[in-house]
Amino acid sequence: MYKFKSRAAGDLIMLEPNGRQILTIIGKYHGPADSKGILLPEQMPAAIAALEAAVAQDEARQAELARDAKAEGKEPPKSEGISLRQRALPFIEMIRRCQKAEMEIVWGV
Repeated sequence: MYKFKSRAAGDLIMLEPNGRQILTIIGKYHGPADSKGILLPEQMPAAIAALEAAVAQDEARQAELARDAKAEGKEPPKSEGISLRQRALPFIEMIRRCQKAEMEIVWGV
């Protein structure tokens, strides 16, 4: 489990696979040694951009799968439950609050 903390926002808790996915997208997870970390205010614009790009890519992939299935006369694939957008949005909002307050986000401490 990941618990993201900052003095500028409430704590954000994610299950380990979801937290790892988010950290991988923003370039803060490369292996088990990265279970602790910090996101500095100057790194936040790039983190937001990376998350937004990953969400757009995921949604484009889902739309393409649906188009392909429809073209083949098949039922579009069902969504996997909670989308990347739904998982990433709370973290993006946390980053924005912390960036505005010029406060870092830490996890695993």
